[in-house]
Formats: sequence, structure tokens, C-alpha cells
Amino acid sequence: MQQLSFMIILHAGNARSSAFEAIAAAKRGEVEIAEAKMKEADAAFLEAHKMQTELLQEEARGTSSEMSVLLVHAQDHLMTAMTVKELAIEMIDMITRLNRLEETK
Repeated sequence: MQQLSFMIILHAGNARSSAFEAIAAAKRGEVEIAEAKMKEADAAFLEAHKMQTELLQEEARGTSSEMSVLLVHAQDHLMTAMTVKELAIEMIDMITRLNRLEETK
């Protein structure tokens, strides 16, 4: 369970970082890079969700261990990263629209 928890933290952290990098790219007007970074975030989320699913399957089989602070920390990382990703999608959209408006002036 410890190893899976660390893997969730790793992949969630990578997803969060990629989402923030996407926002920064959008602010620079680099829409293609922003899209690529969001794809990286999606790939990292997929890996984190695989680890989470593994833990859920273990529990469903009745073979789960005690709840640990590390697992709670991993889940917190994952949920925070998911929120960052959702906000990044909205921010990139707003930045892109704003950039288009400024170009038409």
C-alpha cells in the first residue's frame, strides 16, 4: 500500500505541475504548448487513477490494509491536482479568449 500511495503522489504531482505549466504557456500565448501540457496532465492522471483503482480493488477483495496517513496524503494530492486541472482548463479558455479579443483591437 505504501508503494501505491507514493505512486499516486508522484503521478498526481506530475499532473498538477503539467496543468500549471499549461496555464503559463497559455499566458505566453503558446496555445499548442498549453494543449500539450494538458495532455501530459491527463496522462499523469490516468496513471494515478490506475494506482487508486488498484487500492480500491484490493479493498473490494477484502485484502486492504489499515488506513494510513500516507494514503490519506496521496488521496489529498490527487484531489488537489484534479481541482487544479479543472481550473486550468477554465483559465486557459479565458486566457485564449482574452488574447483573441486583444488581437482584434
